[in-house]
Amino acid sequence: MPSPKTQTDSTVEFLASCELPTRWATFRLHAFIEHATGKEHLALTLGDVGNGEPVLGRLHSECLTGDALFSLRCDCGAQLESAMEQIAAEGRGVLLYLRQEGRGIGLVNKIRAYKLQEAGADTVDANVTLGFAADQRDYTLCLPMLQRLGIGRLRLMTNNPRKVVALEKLGIVVEERIPLLVNQNPFNQRYLDTKATRLGHWIPASSADESEASKVETA
Repeated sequence: MPSPKTQTDSTVEFLASCELPTRWATFRLHAFIEHATGKEHLALTLGDVGNGEPVLGRLHSECLTGDALFSLRCDCGAQLESAMEQIAAEGRGVLLYLRQEGRGIGLVNKIRAYKLQEAGADTVDANVTLGFAADQRDYTLCLPMLQRLGIGRLRLMTNNPRKVVALEKLGIVVEERIPLLVNQNPFNQRYLDTKATRLGHWIPASSADESEASKVETA
């Protein structure tokens, strides 16, 4: 396995880092570029994440409408905030911010998919109608990012089994899976139910089940 401090990878290159003060904590912000696409990806770290101990972490795919425009159509923005808050509370952790908008279809196509959903399609069928897979994200770029940061073991905040499987295939040990169930509301209930029934996400069918499902589970 390459050294955690490798500067350049065949797929992803580390560019620069700086401090990022937020209302939760002052994180370290790391910038990477993915050569194949030209996309710029980010990592937020807090504390000593390279000491070999499991790191509280999240892989977060960019969602402009949820992260920046406070959309209630998804749970993305609330998940981002909750993950940062939990990392800050622990005083140690990592968040990879991956530029894979709309489960990998891009911002404009996500808006087109929203239009199809308004006409009755669910989030999976909308992507397929536009000619895409239900989920086109590629998590292989996470490996060189995590290696650069010296991270090989995670306590992963996610509801998505694909993330756990993808990381384990890359050789990253997922010591624990921590649910991230936030912002369930009338505008996104069908979306969340579709992710549970058609994409296999660990999401309860209704908020009434949330307290049970939010317990920490082992991967």
